[in-house]
Amino acid sequence: QSEPALPSYKLAAPPPPIPHQSTSASQRNTTPLLVEAAAAAAASMAPKAEKKPVAEKAEKTTAAKKTKAEKRPPASKEGGEKKGKKKSKKSVETYKIYIFKVLKQVHPDIGISSKAMSIMNSFINDIFEKLAGESAKLARYNKKPTITSREIQTSVRLVLPGELAKHAVSEGTKAVTKFTSA
Repeated sequence: QSEPALPSYKLAAPPPPIPHQSTSASQRNTTPLLVEAAAAAAASMAPKAEKKPVAEKAEKTTAAKKTKAEKRPPASKEGGEKKGKKKSKKSVETYKIYIFKVLKQVHPDIGISSKAMSIMNSFINDIFEKLAGESAKLARYNKKPTITSREIQTSVRLVLPGELAKHAVSEGTKAVTKFTSA
């Protein structure tokens, strides 16, 4: 008696990191290990396939290749590219346009180099992560499921130093008031 064949499951790759969030060194190092461990566990649990003679396998694969090659249309001279299809470039979200707008508001006659812009973008991503993390902790401490403007304001007071926190709170309050009135 033969056992019924069990379905085999493929493991999905981990989702790519969100562009505006950078992963910490510990997250980068552990993700491949977790995927490898899960793949090894799935491989050990997968049903064993029946072994076929090697000669039979070789004959079938070469026959399949021949039929596929015969069905294929001749290759075009343009390097195999399909007409009308362009390779889309993966978009990366940055704060560069906003940094530039604020720079022009503060100093209209001053520019910024690409390296300095990259540093500013990294700085904003870092501050965003710190504030979001602190806001999440505050919501968790108070057993609330939502991060509101109140948690953001408190996290700004906790993360940013002195005068910078006061200015940030006043700008945030002004932005929220403008948003709710519109």
